[in-house]
Amino acid sequence: MTTTLEPCPNFIAGDWTPTNGGGTPVFNPSTGETIAECPVGSTTDANAAVEAAHAAFPAWMETPPVERARILGRFRVLVEDHFEDIARCNTREHGKTLVESRGDVKRGMEVIEFALGVPSLLMGDVLENIARGIDCEAIRQPLGVCVGITPFNFPAMVPLWMYPIAIACGNTFVLKPSEKVPLTAIKIAKLLEQAGLPKGVLNIVHGGREVVDALLTHPKVKAISFVGSTPIARYIYETGTKHGKRVQANGGAKNYVILMPDADVENSTRGVIEAAFGCAGERCMAGSTAVVVGGAEKTILPTLIEAAKRIKVGPTDRETQPDMGAVITKQHRDRVLELIEVSVKEGAKIPADGRGVKVTEAPNGFYVGATILDHVQTGMTVAKEEIFGPVLNVMHTEDLDQAIELANRSFYGNGAAIFTRSGKAAREFKHRVNCGMVGINIGVPASMAWFPFNGWNDSFFGDLHMQGREGVQFFTQQKVTTSRWFSYGEGDIWHTEAQK
Repeated sequence: MTTTLEPCPNFIAGDWTPTNGGGTPVFNPSTGETIAECPVGSTTDANAAVEAAHAAFPAWMETPPVERARILGRFRVLVEDHFEDIARCNTREHGKTLVESRGDVKRGMEVIEFALGVPSLLMGDVLENIARGIDCEAIRQPLGVCVGITPFNFPAMVPLWMYPIAIACGNTFVLKPSEKVPLTAIKIAKLLEQAGLPKGVLNIVHGGREVVDALLTHPKVKAISFVGSTPIARYIYETGTKHGKRVQANGGAKNYVILMPDADVENSTRGVIEAAFGCAGERCMAGSTAVVVGGAEKTILPTLIEAAKRIKVGPTDRETQPDMGAVITKQHRDRVLELIEVSVKEGAKIPADGRGVKVTEAPNGFYVGATILDHVQTGMTVAKEEIFGPVLNVMHTEDLDQAIELANRSFYGNGAAIFTRSGKAAREFKHRVNCGMVGINIGVPASMAWFPFNGWNDSFFGDLHMQGREGVQFFTQQKVTTSRWFSYGEGDIWHTEAQK
């Protein structure tokens, strides 16, 4: 049976523009079938999207923040009304479970909710009589055309990290979603259009390197937001800033989870399993390395291994749901399997092996079972590279000091977590660990919409992070006015003999 491919148009100046077909296949990872083709756009497409956003900016900037918030309020209601439909689209093109897709959409909705407060968030500062008879005020104004370049792993949440705040602040926006998962972004954008967003305020253009480079260098683009791998994040940052753009670029990670001997076995096991294998490990906040401290080797590690072996892998595009779905493509699956093979050759043990997983009801899907690599050493390939798959590295140390030292050797700096009953150990860890988001008895310490997504080191390039007040600061610039008023006839400028 031939599957009818879903349309994947650009959205420019309020028009959904059909493309000529061809391009990058969009897969259903659960089955391996092609469900759409994402067009490979051109510089012409990117320029058209930027020009549409630039043309829409003056009127949108002058739209009162309260009116912008009302449009976002209607958008929020529409997303909630279509919540399940969006989640199922997300699952179909990404492969994550429905529970995970619902979480993906919910986290994006929370950013919309945060952006609804923009009239308060944009309030400035005033100081009367900063000097005698002189007042000073600081206000925030939008930048202009902003661009978002988003990854495949959170098709709903990551675009919604960006454009609700940007447009709430009065900017216009061009979104370049991942060519692997364009359908969810399109579905959500149609709801914003339905909510009454003026034409050209949000635009979507598809493509690869040519489109990205055109957006990074276009003179009318003022700011770039990016989420993806560290090498590309560095390239986005360097290229964008070289061309005068404001840039926030989130990269990859290697997040450590410290298991102390006094940790609650049941809760810490559940926390680490969810951190390592949730979304099939395809997230930059995955707890990909567990550091087992002292006696935790005997109390917690065996339960982790058994829990990993019990994880059911299977297709997520149907009512009966597994514990974990497929990875995004066949090529990515093969890369994960290759890294597992390399780790074994380098000396790692493999007490839970997901390489031979069989999914009889969907044999062509892109599956890797939950895998634990034990006795991983710092020099091994898997200890340094972001696997971005359902693989948990396990390291061993004698005490907390050694565990923190291991975590701090990483070039990355997104998140780290500790499982312990000791307040002293938790405080020491929180204070000393070298990353931007810390979890205490929480395996995935990703910040919610009201706080910044706070990566450090090679996990982030820029100055102002996404989400929260930093997001508002990123998408606005301050204007400071200092004023003094004279009475009529007062002051040398206006004082003449004729006015005496």
